[in-house]
Amino acid sequence: MGFSNVFFLVFSFLILCPSILAVTVSFDGRAITIDGERKVLQSGSIHYPRSTPEMWPDLIKKAKEGGLDAVETYIFWNAHEPVRRQYDFSGNLDFIRFLKTIQAEGLYIILRLGPYVCAEWNYGGFPVWLHNLPGCELRTANGVFMNEMKNFTTLIVDMVKQEKLFASQGGPIIIAQIENEYGNVITSYGDAGKAYLDWCANMAESLDIGIPWIMCQENDAPQSMINTCNGWYCDSFTPNNPNSPKMWTENWTGWFKNWGSQDPHRTAEDIAFAVARFFQFGGTFQNYYMYHGGTNFGRTAGGPYITTSYDYDAPIDEYGNLNQPKWGHLKQLHNLLKSMERTLTYGNISTTTLDNSVSVTTYTTNETCSCFIGNANTTTDVTLNLQGIDYTVPAWSVSILPDCKKEVYNTAKVNTQTSVMVKKINQAENEPASLTWSWRPESIDDTILHGKGDVAASQLMDQKFINDVSDYLWYMTSVNIDASDPIWSPNMTLRVNSTGQILHAYVNGKYIGSEWTTYGIFNSVFEKNVTLKPGSNQITLLSATIGFQNYGPKFDVVENGILGPVELIGRKGDEKIVKDLSSHQWSYRVGLHGMDNKLYSVDSRYASKWESASVPINRMMTWYKTTFKAPLGTDPITLDLQGLGKGLAWVNGHNIGRYWPSYLAEEDGCSVEACDYRGSYSNSKCLTNCGQPTQRWYHVPRSFVTDDDNTLVLFEEFGGNPSLVNFQTITIGTACGSAYENQKMELSCNGRPISDIKFASFGDPRGACGSFQKGTCDGQHDAVTLLKNACVGKESCSIEASEAVFGSTQCGDGISKRMVVEAVC
Repeated sequence: MGFSNVFFLVFSFLILCPSILAVTVSFDGRAITIDGERKVLQSGSIHYPRSTPEMWPDLIKKAKEGGLDAVETYIFWNAHEPVRRQYDFSGNLDFIRFLKTIQAEGLYIILRLGPYVCAEWNYGGFPVWLHNLPGCELRTANGVFMNEMKNFTTLIVDMVKQEKLFASQGGPIIIAQIENEYGNVITSYGDAGKAYLDWCANMAESLDIGIPWIMCQENDAPQSMINTCNGWYCDSFTPNNPNSPKMWTENWTGWFKNWGSQDPHRTAEDIAFAVARFFQFGGTFQNYYMYHGGTNFGRTAGGPYITTSYDYDAPIDEYGNLNQPKWGHLKQLHNLLKSMERTLTYGNISTTTLDNSVSVTTYTTNETCSCFIGNANTTTDVTLNLQGIDYTVPAWSVSILPDCKKEVYNTAKVNTQTSVMVKKINQAENEPASLTWSWRPESIDDTILHGKGDVAASQLMDQKFINDVSDYLWYMTSVNIDASDPIWSPNMTLRVNSTGQILHAYVNGKYIGSEWTTYGIFNSVFEKNVTLKPGSNQITLLSATIGFQNYGPKFDVVENGILGPVELIGRKGDEKIVKDLSSHQWSYRVGLHGMDNKLYSVDSRYASKWESASVPINRMMTWYKTTFKAPLGTDPITLDLQGLGKGLAWVNGHNIGRYWPSYLAEEDGCSVEACDYRGSYSNSKCLTNCGQPTQRWYHVPRSFVTDDDNTLVLFEEFGGNPSLVNFQTITIGTACGSAYENQKMELSCNGRPISDIKFASFGDPRGACGSFQKGTCDGQHDAVTLLKNACVGKESCSIEASEAVFGSTQCGDGISKRMVVEAVC
């Protein structure tokens, strides 16, 4: 957006003939210069493994339509090298295909090589086998680790070079990143941390990719690197090198969600305010994290305790729909900033700071000037006179005057629609009654009764020793005890200290209970009464992870699993006798028989052994299977898992992620009032979904289903009732338009016709989408009739919010007039 015609012709030529011409990328402290043109770049993060290849073209097209110049993406080491020197670049891990899809849309790429990525991704993107390499210490000056990091980084760079995708080769990748947010943790590594940081910079430069390198959130970045900012607001960020541009690599559009938390939201007004202030004060490049968050398919979610949904309240939602008004409000801002690009990158900057957190910034060239009026006050609107004209700027907003005369955009005035998404039942069949279930138990008798395992050790092992091949690890031991043992009593308990997320305990084949932690808590103590028998007693413990730690100083050595002590405790009166079993001979079994036998696969040789009679409910360790018809149409598919406990789900063999609808979000913290965008944002502000299932709905990409019968397989760990499970589609139910006076209101049902207008008013209407009411003044002409004539039956429509259209409003002085409309799709 905003490039000259000449540049577009050149860039198109480079895409077609990358081996002939290279793209030159440089920085001069004020701007990014690409082939001689100074740029103000808007970018958005889209991570290829969190969507499917079939989704990529649509997502990238919507990013471009939203005014982005570039897509920023990570490379996920543990996804591509799950086993040392065994690589996977298939399916949604085909990052080269992803990069070429971006290139085909004419967008640039910021490639975050990491290879530590954080990203709420399992183990921060590191393969867990690194932890088990002899002598390996992660993210520090350690030869074993650095050798592995260099090997993987070099592999990726060589693959990209082979496809000629770096700008120096004529490709779209204009910036690369090494490491990630190391400045947040560097002090915990001491001198070795600084040595590692310098090594990262030198290693990156040695790869000779011909484009600039960045290190985000690293104030001490070596001068060959450009340090950048991550956060809610980066307008006050200053690079550590005066010759470096002011870059914002992560503008958090919302926040991630963990099991047990409410849904976090960040308003369109606040994020636009943050972007406008960033460019008001000399910003050059800003990237939304996330622009499309996507889904943590399979076991990729980290945390621990990060949900399967990674929607992030991003401008494009988890399902690929436009999140309105955020997407549209930011698009308008992007287009305006691009129209001012020459002034912003060449103009002389002058900022005047006034009282009450008000600032005026002017960019001036010989030809023109552009102005920002910022009001960072959290409650008070301000009116000020600029060159003889009065401007009223709402609290916590920025007004942009591209010619320093007319206000074209204000971050607090949303002139785009709000889309209310609804779920619709599967029209292909009568659900949920049509879902007929079969089942089979997870075979655990050998484990809980006989303690048969794969390996043995005279100690309790961290769960990472199995290299993350499963969420599940069985710990088994036997203890001989008789009535003459001092510990023997009618009041005995088993106490287990665990650092895993979930523990299930069995004694002599009998289930005695479970325990689990919550987000941010890393230790739990389980203690239950047990009944032992004279002689040998079998103790079996199942540890289940909800993703490994992905962030923090030395996060990689945070313990997982049952690290003990594991104790039998006998009580006789006031006397307590403890038998520590931690150094006993423990046998270990990895995973579940059902997963070993691939019960989730339609090709499993055990497919005939499912039972269809007397389907049990609320039964632990149970597999369920059903078939279903794909919902009609092209709208995104969602799976309602209401009634289930916790487990994993597969559609036609595709693992759609961990589910846990029985885990309810915290009951406190949500407000029935509309979110006030004014004031600094944090992830504890603007919460919804209190007291409801943390995640009830799960994304099933259309590419996972066929037109014929499809198979859904569930592994239910806690016990649940599958009778309510059903498939639905997500689409726009209501579209609420909004436009301030003399602005154009645009309304769309995304390819479906507008069927009715429920409300319309031009004046000072009150309320929010779904609860609009007329205010103290209203246009003389019937707004509902006007909107019905303009919109009903059409896929989209537009109308100007003005008295010329709606008639005189008789609104008093000082009332800001706007039009709102609620349409049914």
